[in-house]
Amino acid sequence: MTNGSNEQSPLLQSQSQDDDSRQVVEFSKSDEENPRNWSRRRKYANVAIISLMALISPLASSMFTPGIQQISDDLNVGPNFVIGATTSFVLTLGFGPLILAPLSETFGRRKLYLVCFSLFSLLQIPTALSPNVETLITLRTFSGFLGSQYHLDVWKGSMLTGSGVAIANGGGSINDMFHPSARAKILGIYILSPILGPSLGPLFGGIVVQFLGWRWVFWVLAIFCTLNTTIAFFFLKESYAPTILEKRKDSLEKSTGDRYYVANEDSRPIWTKLAFSMSRPLRILFTQPIIFIMAVYQACIFGTNYSLYTNFQAIYGNGYGFSTIQVGVAYLASGVGFVLAVWLVIPRIDTIYNSLTARNNDVPKPEFRLPLANIGSVFIPLSLFWLAWTVEYHVHWSVTILSTVFLGFGQIIVFNTAQNYFIDSFSQYAASAIAAGAVFRSVMGGLLPLAAPSLFEGVGYGWGISIFAFLNLAISPFPLLFYLYGEPIRMKFAIEL
Repeated sequence: MTNGSNEQSPLLQSQSQDDDSRQVVEFSKSDEENPRNWSRRRKYANVAIISLMALISPLASSMFTPGIQQISDDLNVGPNFVIGATTSFVLTLGFGPLILAPLSETFGRRKLYLVCFSLFSLLQIPTALSPNVETLITLRTFSGFLGSQYHLDVWKGSMLTGSGVAIANGGGSINDMFHPSARAKILGIYILSPILGPSLGPLFGGIVVQFLGWRWVFWVLAIFCTLNTTIAFFFLKESYAPTILEKRKDSLEKSTGDRYYVANEDSRPIWTKLAFSMSRPLRILFTQPIIFIMAVYQACIFGTNYSLYTNFQAIYGNGYGFSTIQVGVAYLASGVGFVLAVWLVIPRIDTIYNSLTARNNDVPKPEFRLPLANIGSVFIPLSLFWLAWTVEYHVHWSVTILSTVFLGFGQIIVFNTAQNYFIDSFSQYAASAIAAGAVFRSVMGGLLPLAAPSLFEGVGYGWGISIFAFLNLAISPFPLLFYLYGEPIRMKFAIEL
């Protein structure tokens, strides 16, 4: 595991240059083409476009949840078959970054954003026209893969699906543009998009389903996705340093006739490089104990959320008599928790990181990102126990929904600190590291909701939700343990990527 002495060096294998006639292409200290040196306006424009993608793409997973019963009636299948469309979406959402993240580290971020989001937008049209549940599930599967660039990472109940070019690629893009000492706040604001998107989705979806029908959910998505893609085509800039330098090299060779090379350039055939890079996320996941356990932690949170929020209609629609739109409003409470965490806590991640770095003779460590995760680790199980037993005893709906504010508050803290830890540990390979963590998240988020209805029916909401609380409680000490003992573990399992 590396902390990256040169965080923007190309994601290519280091090698010596035998041909002394070639000149090196690299960024100067004040080079305006270096994304770290871009103006604040240019950086924020890129972040805004990527965030808009990450806001819209999760709607594809969450907007149709208020219409699950309507879809099942229209297509003559049981609700579990419709939930299967979410499962297929989420599973490919997790596995997609294993391919798309390394591709972004080979061909650049912008191309992947534009190609994947364009296809993602187009797929909403046949999804709206689905004649049966098999077609719906198939199209959702492909949508999840193409949308997986926006995944962090990203997340929340049926909500938890950001679409994957952005948390695999979004976190990498932010790392391209911002120095680690100022990254956490920007990443925290960015992460609001893929988590607020799915929080808002059920509300908007409820309105669309109630007044226009479930098929219009996908027509609306097609319109907004196309608009977003058009904006990105004209205004999104490439931020991946190796891609920018490679383009500069080609331009210099054409204009001067001289030969150049990019530092640490890899001259191997493209298929060899692709095969090596695509294995990188799994090598990170299965050779790094800390990454593995933090990925399991995120998966536990992810699976908990999907299991809860795919059952909101049953909890609040059947149990409390909420209308479809009112159920959609209930999803917003966790969004309030997200916003509060980003406002009150997430900026302190950088503050603590910089303070601990200064006390360590200005030598940064990824573990300096983890102290605040312990706050989230306390809030998550407590809020789950709160939700479990207030729902079980049918306490007033406002008390049950209030618990999800604290649940969202704790989740975003753990999620954000983990994402920053992944990026700091593998800065040069940030997208691959984030993709590694996305695998378990999506597997758990995709499969657990299939079992949740039977669990809740069998043992009730009190003990059913409490099981998720105990799981989160069991894994909650690990951020503290990794803060105290993470460095020797990283050193012991260091790998070359």
